[in-house]
Amino acid sequence: MCRLFGMSSAPERTCATFWLLDAPDSLSDQSHRNPDGAGLGFFDADRTPRVYKTPIAAYQDQCFAEQAKQVKSAVFVAHLRYATTGGVAYRNTQPFEQDGRLFGHNGVIEDLDELDAELGPDLAMVEGETDSERLFALITREIRKRSDVAGGIECAARWVARNLRLYALNLILASSEELWALRYPDTHELYVLQRPGGGHHGARHLDHSGTAGRMRVHCADMARVPAVVIASEPMDDSLGWRLLEPGELLHVGPGPRVTSRIAVPEEPARRLQLADLSPRAAAAQQAA
Repeated sequence: MCRLFGMSSAPERTCATFWLLDAPDSLSDQSHRNPDGAGLGFFDADRTPRVYKTPIAAYQDQCFAEQAKQVKSAVFVAHLRYATTGGVAYRNTQPFEQDGRLFGHNGVIEDLDELDAELGPDLAMVEGETDSERLFALITREIRKRSDVAGGIECAARWVARNLRLYALNLILASSEELWALRYPDTHELYVLQRPGGGHHGARHLDHSGTAGRMRVHCADMARVPAVVIASEPMDDSLGWRLLEPGELLHVGPGPRVTSRIAVPEEPARRLQLADLSPRAAAAQQAA
């Protein structure tokens, strides 16, 4: 299963080092479990979005495939990919960038011909083959119509929920000072942690390691700066992690200040079960 990670310390810019650990300890398991790409998105001081990403094929004969990038930003998005739609290639590796915003998605959306038809000329925003980038293009189109990011996410997600076969649609979208996250429906988990400076123990830097060993995040600046962390799994022993509700759209503004609402209350009209997916997609959605 793809891993999503987002962090905001806006308006403070913090120095963070992200280790995206892309292989298990065992070479015998690597071809089954190795993610198919790793990416880190962030923003320069002038708010220019940057993405450092690479495709990493599951068959690569190495024990650990590690991508590390030390950067300074108020908002970060990281993604570890287990491919379901589209080949293992740079153009299919997340995060994606459109209109100065960064995007990562975890899940499966089918009926892509129908989605392409809905996008029409806006399909030109899509450079790869993934359902994720098409979803992002739909969201970007709706944001342009409304000049409202939350409204664009909601409208696009509700259109998908009504019209396409859907297994899961968890996403993180980021601008230079804001972060949005949607969990839909209840298929996959997505958590949020509102972390004061120094954490709940008073003077600790941020040092999160995913329980499956797939992602590690370290940030010494977090000893003094409050932050909000969004992740596919609780990444430390803090009691503050909260599982988002199905359909909940979370917004993190400068402060950082958190608000949320149920933006997609209805069940998917054409909800897929694991047995409905292709063997590759099913394996990806089950991968720990």
